[in-house]
This record gives sequence, C-alpha cells and structure tokens, in this order.
Amino acid sequence: MSTDLKTSSISIIIPAYNEAANLQRLLPELQEVPGVELLVVDGNSTDNTVDLVKSLSVQVLVVSPGKAEQMNAGAGAAHGNILLFLHSDTRLPPGFAEAVRDGLNKPGVSAGAFHLAIAGKSFGLRVIERLANFRAKVLQMPYGDQGIFVSRDMFYSVGAFPGQPIMEDFELVRRLKRRGKIEILPLYATTSARRWKRLGVIRTTVMNQLIIIAYLLGLSPKKLAGWYRRK
Repeated sequence: MSTDLKTSSISIIIPAYNEAANLQRLLPELQEVPGVELLVVDGNSTDNTVDLVKSLSVQVLVVSPGKAEQMNAGAGAAHGNILLFLHSDTRLPPGFAEAVRDGLNKPGVSAGAFHLAIAGKSFGLRVIERLANFRAKVLQMPYGDQGIFVSRDMFYSVGAFPGQPIMEDFELVRRLKRRGKIEILPLYATTSARRWKRLGVIRTTVMNQLIIIAYLLGLSPKKLAGWYRRK
C-alpha cells in the first residue's frame, strides 16, 4: 500500500441487535485504547442496546436490520483511515491497535484479521479454532468473528459489503483476496461460544459448511438466509 497507516486512526464498527449485555462489557475496554473511534450500528433492537451505548458516550446509529447494511452504514459515518469490523461478542487482545496498523502497512497486504479463539473449554471448540485458523492463514479466508480490518480506501475500492442477508463477510474477503494478501495477526480475538452451544459443535459446523458449498454453487443468499434462520 502506498499510504503509511502506522499512525492512522482506527474506526471500530460494531453491528448490534439486542446486544446490550455484551456491549456493556466490550465498549469500556475499547474506550481505553487511544487513536480508536467506536461506532455501534444498531438494527432496531428491542432491548436497551441504544440507551446503553449512549450512556457510555459512544456513537450509535440506528438503521434497518441486516449486518451488511449496518456495517456499511458504520463505514460511511466513520472518520478513521482504518476500518475494523467487530462482532459485539468478540473481545480484542491488548496491543491490537498497533498490530492492526503495522499489519496493514506491510507491502502487498489488502486487509487482515486476528487468529480466532473461542471462549469455552470443550475439545470440540479447540478443533473448530484450529480449523478456522488454518482456513484463515493458509487459505486466506478469515470470517467476521475474527475481526476483519481494512483501509477505508481498499474497502470502498472492492465495493464495501455486498447487500446480501448472509455470507457478506465471506464475499468481502473473497474480493479483498484478489487485491492482495490477507494478513492474519498472531494475536487472538476471543469470540463467544454461544452459537456453537445453541446447536452443538457438530451440527453448527456441518450447517456452516453446507451453506458455504451452496453459496459457491450459486444458491441465492436470500434462500440461504431463510434456511439458516429456520435451523
């Protein structure tokens, strides 16, 4: 990249829907990091997410629900030269801001993400972590729960998140791969195990893989989203 991003500000964009409990823990941690802007983009929550975010003096936008639309709205309102898209149930490690800046400043890098850690003690979760980190490092395909970061210019040059109801992070990373290396930082982002606990590790993993295969075979994201929500 031609622009030196080592001193650039980072805008952390957090899409949310009924995430007050997670945001109450996450936002104070991020507020302590210098050179970081926080934006929560709420999708018409029915809990007290918006009031909670405002009480913490963090900027909040309210838009129609849909993760892609929410993250694109956040990017449009952000002031940072670096955009970091973060799930509300994912925690970032100490030193993440410097690592993000250094990672994006490397020649040939188009975007990046963190290694994945999943909160929980089961053996199945350790297997999922290993597979996810192999996919991210070797296949250059991190997913949204790994905290995808990218320069503002690069994000818009690939068209931002596609306006689809599912697989928006997968598609964004596919586009970014064509523009350069996806830098996987040695630091770990720790995400909640709630979605694996809800359906079980095996069922969740199989379902995710079936959705990816169907998407690559050309099944419409709308149909995939409908199938996913019924599970």
